[in-house]
Amino acid sequence: MSSSRTETLVDVTMPQMGVSVAEGTIVAWRVEPGDRIEADATIAEISTDKIDTEVPAPVSGVVAEILVAVEETVSVGTVLARIAPAGGGGGAPVAEQPPPLDGEPAGQARTETPSPAPKNGHQRYSPVVQRIAAEHNIDLSQVAGTGRGGRVRKQDVLALVQDEPPLHIESPYRPEPVAPAADGLSRMRRQIGEHMKRSLETTATCTTWIEVDMSRVEAARARLGVTALSFVARACIDALREHPALNAWLEGEAYTRLTDVNLGIAVSLGDDGLIVPVVHRAHELSVEGLAARIRDLARRARARELTPDDVQGGTFTITNPGQYGSIMATPIINLPQVGILDFEAVVKRAVVVTDADGNDSIAIRPMTILGLSWDHRALDGALSAQFLATVKRRLESA
Repeated sequence: MSSSRTETLVDVTMPQMGVSVAEGTIVAWRVEPGDRIEADATIAEISTDKIDTEVPAPVSGVVAEILVAVEETVSVGTVLARIAPAGGGGGAPVAEQPPPLDGEPAGQARTETPSPAPKNGHQRYSPVVQRIAAEHNIDLSQVAGTGRGGRVRKQDVLALVQDEPPLHIESPYRPEPVAPAADGLSRMRRQIGEHMKRSLETTATCTTWIEVDMSRVEAARARLGVTALSFVARACIDALREHPALNAWLEGEAYTRLTDVNLGIAVSLGDDGLIVPVVHRAHELSVEGLAARIRDLARRARARELTPDDVQGGTFTITNPGQYGSIMATPIINLPQVGILDFEAVVKRAVVVTDADGNDSIAIRPMTILGLSWDHRALDGALSAQFLATVKRRLESA
């Protein structure tokens, strides 16, 4: 988030949430004009196609004005509000007021006496609180709020969430509900759809597949107590170092190869869609280190605890829908990246194996299909096939 002074006021702007994010939507204001706020305290909640997050105040002071209404979508860099810094002479002192209840409209006059704790059934909850509660089947009327006036905060709900789902369910592909929700697509789902459509319209997408024997990976992951995804991630990183043309961004006609491998991992958020948190400098991590980082990012993604930095800077993405039993897919490239790897189900099948003497036989092996969607504007089929062959070789020799 950037901030700049206009006379004695400091701008609060829509932050950049990743190189491909162009806009965001105000979900809720946590203050109103006249409220005092401390630096780094939450001033608003926003949503983009990458992340739902909170916008912190850049300075301490008094909220001078709010310029964007709840549910309004604006471009990155748009001024959302202005703050008169403490001691900055931005206006007459304003008596400190309690923050508004979740869902309370900004810009209305408030008394200075804190409201009593709302009774069950009349509590107002922020959209973030409601989403977490719905995801974990929590009755918010039974949650004791620790916020001002008994307000239920995100932390109160997260304190009740104990068991996280296993790592291997992160997938952008979820079974569709029998009946669609009455209010249609969620905001995040709509924004994901727009981003994916833009990718299809912009990129020259091709997909190449390869079959991999996962026997060594299955044995190694059982020994280490990690998922196969961490082995695929490590093999993919090694292949990107060997074929750096795929570790790149293509923005307009500007093609840039990146030195660091910042690996995006698609994580499902249920009906809200998916998010792609990033393992930064993934090339520095072992299989065990990757497993720990991916598990932590997946947990924080589902708990809506990711920060803007967690979703920025990805250079290549892996998606993992195979836990539902799917065996082949055509993933959409996550702009401005030039490639995305699809990791499908590991399934035992009868295959032909050749021994050291060149003799063939039929054997049962755990097999998977890896699919690489790549941008033909930046790459060609030969390089893409070589990349997949490198991933295959590393997995089969794990």
